Amino acid sequence: MQYVWLSVTIISLIVEALTAGLVSIWFVPSALVSMVLAFFGIPTYLQTVVFFGLSIILLVFSRTIWKKYTSFKPVESTNADALIGKIGIVTEAIDNINAKGSVKINGQYWSARSFDGSEIPADSKVEILSIEGVKLICKILL
Repeated sequence: MQYVWLSVTIISLIVEALTAGLVSIWFVPSALVSMVLAFFGIPTYLQTVVFFGLSIILLVFSRTIWKKYTSFKPVESTNADALIGKIGIVTEAIDNINAKGSVKINGQYWSARSFDGSEIPADSKVEILSIEGVKLICKILL
């Protein structure tokens, strides 16, 4: 039975090496422990119980530890992308037809266009929907 557990160990290592995530790593120590039990003549059913029990325990704990150290934090927008969803003040009336308009946001002046082609008067509050090149695409707040 030692060769069966050795085979499980080798196959688990190969599968783990060929995958990007944790797939079979917890079977390796479980199979090694079961192989030692087989070497000392412990019955096969007990080796199997130890293998599956230890595999489950290692699975639970390794997933918990893996998630703790690899938790991905949401990406925080920086620079221009951080303006999307913010509120700005129209400093020059927005007129898409004549390609005019500017918005002041965070102390900076940006060229601006309305998202639907409508004119937006100066001193209006607008929400920034997106950025196209160096122009803010806005909608008026009612």
